[in-house]
Amino acid sequence: MSGEIIEEKLIDTLMRTAIEHAGAERGLLILARGDEYRVEAEATTSSDTVTVDLRQASVTAADLPESVFHYVVRTKESVLLHDASSASPFSADEYIHRHHTRSILCLPFVKQARLVGVLYLENNLTSHVFTPSRTTVLKLLASEAAISLENTRLYGDLQEREARVRRLVDANIIGIFIWDLDGRIIDANEAFFRLVGYDRNDLASGLLRWRELTPAEWRDADDRRVAELKATGIAQPYEKEYFQKSGNRVPVLVGAANFEEGRDEGVAFVVDLTDRKRAEAAIREGERRYREIEMELAHANRVATMGEFTASIAHELRQPLSAAVTNGTTCQHWLSEPTLDLARARRAAQRMIAAARRASEVMDRIRGLLNKTPPERTRIAINDLLRETLAVMDAELRARQIVVATELAEPSPSTIGDRVQLQQVVLNLIMNGVEAMSLVADRSRLLRISSQHEPPSSVLVSVVDSGTGLDPAIAERIFDPFFTTKAGGMGMGLSICRSIIDGHGGRLWASPALSYGALVQFTLPTEDSVL
Repeated sequence: MSGEIIEEKLIDTLMRTAIEHAGAERGLLILARGDEYRVEAEATTSSDTVTVDLRQASVTAADLPESVFHYVVRTKESVLLHDASSASPFSADEYIHRHHTRSILCLPFVKQARLVGVLYLENNLTSHVFTPSRTTVLKLLASEAAISLENTRLYGDLQEREARVRRLVDANIIGIFIWDLDGRIIDANEAFFRLVGYDRNDLASGLLRWRELTPAEWRDADDRRVAELKATGIAQPYEKEYFQKSGNRVPVLVGAANFEEGRDEGVAFVVDLTDRKRAEAAIREGERRYREIEMELAHANRVATMGEFTASIAHELRQPLSAAVTNGTTCQHWLSEPTLDLARARRAAQRMIAAARRASEVMDRIRGLLNKTPPERTRIAINDLLRETLAVMDAELRARQIVVATELAEPSPSTIGDRVQLQQVVLNLIMNGVEAMSLVADRSRLLRISSQHEPPSSVLVSVVDSGTGLDPAIAERIFDPFFTTKAGGMGMGLSICRSIIDGHGGRLWASPALSYGALVQFTLPTEDSVL
């Protein structure tokens, strides 16, 4: 029995020997498998023939007296019952009553104080079957069985590990070779041969040596890994290169380990890094190109920003300068008339001065923006703001035959903000309405401006014209930068207006008017809500 290394053959030999020498009718071999015990074999006799059935099953009360089995497992001592039905600590076991069992012997297999398994034998025909001489032989058998079973288990584990390693080697997923510290490659798998371009004939002729496969600049790294192997038995994975048979180089990742401590042989794995290196190069090139594109986009953005800023300045200054020119022309007209109308000329001159001041204020705001000066926020009466803006536009409105109707809330709503910026918003909305009515000839050119309290804490300003109207499909797009419906427009006015209103905590939107034209409205927080 001690010569068997295959577990199945050992178990068969053990059970036949035990049954034959003990005179038992039936026997069970139970082995420890991790944290549980399992029935590995059952032997029975019939007409002087021993039949051994190899199986793996859980131990149940149908297999043997559980009280006997648990006692042996707990104490690691044998249980011998010459007549199981007579009074004993186990006579009440259900299995004994059900099977009328007579003789029982249960032996532990112990190796170095560790329970390897249990041998259970029974005879239901005769009592006192297991005599002292037979019991002595069976105990010797149990002692030898514990050693042999452990050896076969270790041998089986070794075979399983070797099979796993062999599957890894033969799978050729990565290169694997056996080496010694003198530089020889003793054996290798096909993946390694493909990696370096050599074959088994080259290996047999002694051409393959891992030191000679290594370029000179990587020799120091190899020496450090050899020292690491001698010290710890393991060389952590590191990158290097190998020469191929063609003379080309291949980038690889290499790791190694000694077979046994103190031996100069071991195994190494080799992973081809060609694809990874190619991908890394592509990523680096992509990053370089990305930085170039980023710089190009930044330059284009600066150019576009300067263009937007220039357009914004032109748009902001166009209206007050146009008003100054118009009022200057009007003043000149009244002064050149045969009958001087000094009062009208004086009013025109005052409007011209107001427009010029307005342009100056716009320039001051732009200069403040460039210098990052915070906006000037003061208390503003909305009705006064609307009246002042209409006064600035008076000459333009008269020249274009615009009728203005106002409906202003009383008392006047007030807010906190930058007067110049908010006046610019109103001015833009009025001029847009005026231009929308420039082609109207079949009805009055009416501009309605209103203010009202908007509960709970806002003021609503509305500007309605009787012009050509607004397509609902573009009602929101008209606030996008550079979007315009005018032939000569720049598309900046309403975009700037929305930015100003948003900056004051309000909202600006547009919609078609009920009859003709367009309705543009904005809200602002009231003075009380801001404070």
